[in-house]
Amino acid sequence: MLCKLLLQLTLASNNDPGGEHRNAESLKGVLLHMSSISALRRHAPAPSREVRDLRKTGLDPNFWYPLARSKDLRPGKALGVSYAGEPIVLVRPEKGELFALEDRCAHRQVPLHLGVVRGERVQCHYHCWTYDRTGSCVNVPYLDDDKQLPNGVRSYPSREAYGLIFVYPGDQAAPGFGAFPDVSTFAKGEYKTRTLDRTIGCHYSFMHENLMDMNHQFLHRSLMGSIRATLLDVRSGDGWVEVDYTFSRAAGKQPLGERFMINRKHQPDPAKGQIDKMTIRTGYPYQTLQFWTAGSSEPALDLWNCYVPTDREQRKNQTYGLMMIRKPGIPGVIHLLWPFIVAFTNGIFGQDQHIVEAEQKAFDEQGEDQNQEIFPAIQALRALLIEKGIPLELGQRVAAPVKLADLPRA
Repeated sequence: MLCKLLLQLTLASNNDPGGEHRNAESLKGVLLHMSSISALRRHAPAPSREVRDLRKTGLDPNFWYPLARSKDLRPGKALGVSYAGEPIVLVRPEKGELFALEDRCAHRQVPLHLGVVRGERVQCHYHCWTYDRTGSCVNVPYLDDDKQLPNGVRSYPSREAYGLIFVYPGDQAAPGFGAFPDVSTFAKGEYKTRTLDRTIGCHYSFMHENLMDMNHQFLHRSLMGSIRATLLDVRSGDGWVEVDYTFSRAAGKQPLGERFMINRKHQPDPAKGQIDKMTIRTGYPYQTLQFWTAGSSEPALDLWNCYVPTDREQRKNQTYGLMMIRKPGIPGVIHLLWPFIVAFTNGIFGQDQHIVEAEQKAFDEQGEDQNQEIFPAIQALRALLIEKGIPLELGQRVAAPVKLADLPRA
C-alpha cells in the first residue's frame, strides 16, 4: 500500500537528518513507477475470458432506483418514466404521498400518464378506467353495477428522498428492498448540492468504468491540462469495489471551476504523508466518488451516482447524480463560485458522455464486447457487474419491424 510506504518514509526522515530529501526523491520515483502504463502492463493480470458478456448483462431490479426528480412531478399530475423498458407512471395526488403503477391501462394498454388524476386515483385517457394507488381497477363507467371489475395493473413501491423519486421494480422479498441508498452528506449544511440528470446513450457498465478508471485524464486535456493519476490501492468485497488515487499536474494551469470546487487549504506534502486522495466506489448498483485535499478531514467533493437503464436492451441510461461541494468558510461565497463550478463540470461530463457513447457504438457494430482490459481496478469492477447483474434474455430484444414488401403475396 502506498499509504504505508508514505508513513515509513516519513518516520525514516525523522530519524535521519538528511533523509527527508532522499525520501522525497524515492517517493517521487515510486509515484512515477506506479503511474507508468508500461509498469501497469507488466504487472497487471492478463485479460481473462469472462463468464458473460458484460454489455449483455442487465441491471438487477432488486434495488431502489431514481426515476425522476421530485420537482418534475407536480401535485395532481402524472409522469411517465421507464426502467429497463418497463413503462411506469408516477402519480402525485393533490394531497398525500405519490405512488407508482405500471404505465399501461389493463383495457387497451394505453399509457396511464396520459390520463387524469382525481384524488388518489388515476383515470385512463381513453375509456376512463380508474385505478387506485394499489393498481386495482376501481371503476369502469359503462360497466353494470352487478358485473365484476376487471383486473388492475402492477403497483411499485415508491419513495422520495434527496430531491429524487425512487421506485423499487424488483422482488420485495429480496434484500435490496430494505437497503435504501444512504447519501448522508446531502443533509449537511456545509455542502451545496447540484443534482445531475442526463440521458446517456450507452450501457450502464460504461458509466461505471468511466468514473472508476482515472487513467483517462488525457481525454480532458483541453479543460485540465496534463494530469497524471496515480493508483494507490484497490479493495473489494461482497458487492463492492473501491479504488484510491492521487493526482499531479504535469503541465497546464488549474481551471477556475476546478479550483473553486476543491477549495484547497493546504498544498500536498508527500514527505509528511499529506496528499490529495480520491476514493471511487461501486457499491452495487450505485457509485460514489469522494475527494479530499491534502490535510483535510472532510471531502471537498462527495458524488453519488446511479445509472438507470431506460430501454429493454439497456443500451441507454438516465444518469442521476448528487454532486455535493463543500462550501468555503465565508457565507454566501459558494453562490458566486457556483457558475464556474457548473461550467467546469458540464465540460467534463460532456467529454465523458461523448466517449462512452462512442464505446457503445463500437459494441453495437461488433456485436460483442471485445475490450482487452489490463487495469486491475476495472477487471475487478467488471467481474462485480457481471456477478451481480442478470443476463439479458434474447426475448427482450426488440424485433425488427416488418416491411410491407416482405409479406407473402397471394
